[in-house]
Amino acid sequence: MHNNISGGGRGRNMMSSVDFYRRVPKDLTEATTLGAAMSLMAIAIMAILFLSETAAFARTRIATSISLDENTAPQIRLNFNITMLDLQCDYVSVDVWDALGTNRQNVTKNVEKWQITESGERQYSGRNREQRAVTHEEHDRTLEEMHEEDGVHAVELTEQNFNQFVADNEMAFVDLFAPWCVWCQRLAPTWEKFAQEVKKLKMPVGVGKVDCMAQANLCRAQKVMAFPTIRWYHLGQPISPEYKMDRTVQALVGYSKRKLEMDEKYKEWEAKAVDTSQEEKDEKRKLFQAHRPEHPACQVSGFLMVNRVPGNFHIEAKSKNHNLNSAMTNLTHIVNHLSFGDPMDRQSRRTKRILKQVPEEHRQFAPMDGSSYFTKDFHQAYHHYIKVVSTHLNMGKSRSNQLMTYQFLEQSQIVYYETNNVPEARFSYDLSPMSVVVEKEGRKWYDYLTSLCAIIGGTFTTLGLIDAILYKVLKPKKL
Repeated sequence: MHNNISGGGRGRNMMSSVDFYRRVPKDLTEATTLGAAMSLMAIAIMAILFLSETAAFARTRIATSISLDENTAPQIRLNFNITMLDLQCDYVSVDVWDALGTNRQNVTKNVEKWQITESGERQYSGRNREQRAVTHEEHDRTLEEMHEEDGVHAVELTEQNFNQFVADNEMAFVDLFAPWCVWCQRLAPTWEKFAQEVKKLKMPVGVGKVDCMAQANLCRAQKVMAFPTIRWYHLGQPISPEYKMDRTVQALVGYSKRKLEMDEKYKEWEAKAVDTSQEEKDEKRKLFQAHRPEHPACQVSGFLMVNRVPGNFHIEAKSKNHNLNSAMTNLTHIVNHLSFGDPMDRQSRRTKRILKQVPEEHRQFAPMDGSSYFTKDFHQAYHHYIKVVSTHLNMGKSRSNQLMTYQFLEQSQIVYYETNNVPEARFSYDLSPMSVVVEKEGRKWYDYLTSLCAIIGGTFTTLGLIDAILYKVLKPKKL
């Protein structure tokens, strides 16, 4: 029995020897006013530090890092919506080129065009379809041979007699051409034969032609953008749209007959409409003439699937049936929207929640939106240079709080062209091999607990030392 007790005592003594928290008997301790003050101060300091540490633990910060882009998709989506302020939709061509050798002309897939009226309203022009090649008539005689054998029937117009010609002829049909234009050369004998046919049929139509190289000022005043421009005039005023159908004698004669027939119908209606206002008569005349003013503005929008290599897409004036007049090609444009990647649904709660947490400097998803690029002179156009970087927005661990998108930086400058080259609005892009990771960071729970322990222990120990020192200093001396 004695041995058991001794053995148990030895075990307790061994355990007691490693006791870090040994008790001091209460009768050996002394409470002082200084100690109470230091205790209250310790409690206050610990409470303040505890609240500050808890607030810091609950607060998160946005951190950015750079990593290798792991996106293995071979293509990227390019979204665009651009308004050309001085280029008709018929002449707008969207082309794509890249470093792999891709060269797509007049892309039609997923591209739409909208004609812009003078009041700024959009009129749907349809999808960007492949232009139809017009039919040309073949002749067994050259224009010179026709002139020698049959005489000249199409009137040669100049800056001096043009206005008089369209004023003297109630109805006039004019070919504005350039001698170097291959389409104009093919049209020339047809136009002469058409003028001869008009005289033969005794149609009240004046048929004229203007050499825009010799009469550059006249063609500039008439705003000729392409060669040949075949334009109908009524009472000295041009009627829109311009003639863009087949270039055969039969087609030209048929078009002229329809114009004359509609004019006769209008005159019959006007004779009966005695009490009609002049404004209503003007509207009715436009209706009979099929007059639709062509404001030279076009909004082209859609998306392109481009290879993930350096390349560009550009908008230029181009036509299958015309040679563009480089002297009158103005590529002034407004970038309504330009972005890369799948479009973000900014109305969804998920996207709003994520973007709300992202700083403004990391939201460069479409920095060109709403920008205008005006060119004051001809033979120049803006070129845009774009650096694209994939961006991962990680605002949480779950996929619902993560979003992958693209940011880009842009620089623009005016490029000057030779007088015989047609300018183009070019958007050159280059994708970075690196990606930016924007994520929300918070403190780990074990960091928080460590800090709390440090606050409690550090405050207790530090103020305990201060209390001991002050007690020694302020303790009254024994006599």
